[in-house]
Amino acid sequence: MNNLFNFKLGEEAANDTSYLGTVLQVDTRRVVINSEDANLKLAGVGKLVALKSSSLADEWMIGLVDRIVRQITNDDNASGEDSDETETLLHTTAVGNAVTISLVGMVRWDTDQSTHQFTRSLTDMPDIGQDCYILRQNTLKSFMSLLVKHSDTDRALEIGKYTMDLDAPAYLDGDKFFQRHAAILGSTGSGKSWTVASILERASKLPSTNLIVFDLHGEYRELSYADQLRVPGPDDLGSNNSNLLHLPYWLMNSEELISMFVDNSEFTAHNQTLIFQRTVVEEKRKLLEAEGKTEILESFTVDSPVPFDLDNVIASIEDKNSEMVQGARGLKKGDFNGQFSRLLARMTTKLTDRRYGFLFQAPPEKHSYDAFHKLSEQLLSFKDPHKGIKVIDFSEVPADVLPVVLGIVGRLIYNLQFWMPDELRHPVALACDEAHIYLPREKGNPNQKRALESFEKIAKEGRKYGVSLLVISQRPSDVSSTILSQCNNIMALRLANSSDIATVKGMMPESMTSFLETLPLLDVGEALVVGDSVLLPSRIKINKPTEKPLSATIDFWSEWNKKEVTPNWELAAENMRRQRRLKG
Repeated sequence: MNNLFNFKLGEEAANDTSYLGTVLQVDTRRVVINSEDANLKLAGVGKLVALKSSSLADEWMIGLVDRIVRQITNDDNASGEDSDETETLLHTTAVGNAVTISLVGMVRWDTDQSTHQFTRSLTDMPDIGQDCYILRQNTLKSFMSLLVKHSDTDRALEIGKYTMDLDAPAYLDGDKFFQRHAAILGSTGSGKSWTVASILERASKLPSTNLIVFDLHGEYRELSYADQLRVPGPDDLGSNNSNLLHLPYWLMNSEELISMFVDNSEFTAHNQTLIFQRTVVEEKRKLLEAEGKTEILESFTVDSPVPFDLDNVIASIEDKNSEMVQGARGLKKGDFNGQFSRLLARMTTKLTDRRYGFLFQAPPEKHSYDAFHKLSEQLLSFKDPHKGIKVIDFSEVPADVLPVVLGIVGRLIYNLQFWMPDELRHPVALACDEAHIYLPREKGNPNQKRALESFEKIAKEGRKYGVSLLVISQRPSDVSSTILSQCNNIMALRLANSSDIATVKGMMPESMTSFLETLPLLDVGEALVVGDSVLLPSRIKINKPTEKPLSATIDFWSEWNKKEVTPNWELAAENMRRQRRLKG
């Protein structure tokens, strides 16, 4: 059996150039090392250390340096200042310097494979007085080689290089990364979008990837390896372009439809809801009877995705709103006369507003019984077998209805996966860009509430049915805590806001919180990666994608320094009217 780390042991330990010191204190997963001044300079926050197992041969405990404190001597404290704070930091009254270590795993000898393996489980703890060594130079490369071996499996997802050894590629376990949900979090300009693009680029090379990107700003619309879909704007009404994703109103469930049309603050809101739901059920029943779908007639509900004619619903409600009935002294107003005037006005306004055309003005064929089958294929199958990445551009969807539309798509995908037979189910991942916009921590208006409920259900139950979330946000403190709590893999890029940093820390084990202190100091494209998918919590330099998203930060000073600029304000004004980003 070969030793992985050839450190000097026993009495010769102090002569080793990687020697840090001896164990002074042990507490669960944390260890305090007593280090002499001459050795203390080797230590650095974030560096890796190794401690020999006291009971298992050729096995080592691996830790990360969390904190370094130099003991203040009497000479250093000549000013007479109180040294109680120093004692608190050391958590010990012993004389000497203190280096706090968080244990992250063990290197073990695998007898079956006759090689060393790294595991995050700890079956041993160091003894008081145990020697501790910094991993550097050849010993660091030896250890990093264990992590690189992860690339030998089909599950490997290469994302970058370890900053502690830029020669060592960093890999994630692709299965665990998507199985347990993941979050990519970072401030604007931290490299978040190119991190997403790098993962998409790697995933696109697999033969049957199924990954859908919810693109709110059109950042990913020019990726050549992706199948591009776009929710139609006003100029596209009536078009049958295969790249347009029409989402007709009948795909909405009862709660989504009610939130669209009914104002709950009105006195007659309850009656409006009751009559609307009853009329919708009647219209859905008419279509099923016309299609001869007797087997569905027995089980369908108001929430079933069955087409219905909204004009007929409006006509029926208008009849009740103006209904006159025979009374003892002649005609009198019916029970609902005049109660639905505001409801009808809202419905008419929404139906004629071209911004909502993708919901209410879809081509006639989008309202047939078979339209749902074609929409399902459009969402979850890929026309080109080499394009398993789908980008759905929501940039032209009005802000007030955006949460509902995203909720519809998310809910449909989940339900289709739920009802797919187990042996035919193919997993799908949803990349939720700008998640704080439609997955808020604080439930706002009814539209946001409906969308949030759909995605929270996916976060809690989607794994069982092959639906995974990749949550992407620049404001993690504004994202639903229920959804973030289900993300077992975190890629945290630079964050400066204290509430955002606190949110990310709250998602980590207590032993890892000090590891996140460097979040405000990360370079562009650097990420702290923690979770089930990575063997070792690591600081990683993310690979730049070959095709970059359209999210580059504008260089204000350089742009202002140009002598000739030609903005086309007329085009901008017309685009605003059309709700389309047409190019000049």
